[in-house]
Amino acid sequence: MRTFDFAPLYRATVGFDHVADLMDRVLNADVSQPAYPPYNIEKTAEDAYRISIAVAGFGEDELSVEVKENSLVVSARKAETVENGTYLHRGIATRAFERKFQLADHIRATGAAHENGMLHIDLVREVPEALKPRRIQIASANGDTKVVEHKRKKKAA
Repeated sequence: MRTFDFAPLYRATVGFDHVADLMDRVLNADVSQPAYPPYNIEKTAEDAYRISIAVAGFGEDELSVEVKENSLVVSARKAETVENGTYLHRGIATRAFERKFQLADHIRATGAAHENGMLHIDLVREVPEALKPRRIQIASANGDTKVVEHKRKKKAA
């Protein structure tokens, strides 16, 4: 197994230690991730995403979607029922599962819908106002304050 040294990343960056921790967690995780249930991750807009999970055989009351500490946890438990038939072939899996997705900072789940055997979870990135770009005022030596802006050169038509 390969090991990676993230020390150069820690020396050259500030505040990105959570990225290195995430990479370390992914690289050290068990390689054999379960394939059940199948899912898609789709980018629906610039800051919007959708996770679609195939949950055939599960009702809305048997599904659970939770967000815990930047992790989206989707789980399902089939209610205990008495089976009256004998199956010749049983290809629709209704076993319990738990699937975890690591969410980036400022990603928020906005809703979930169960439709035609699919569970759709909508996510959106919401950057707080405090983290958006802002203009900084520069004070001169004589105490005057002026705003410095970057001006584009206009092309001649």
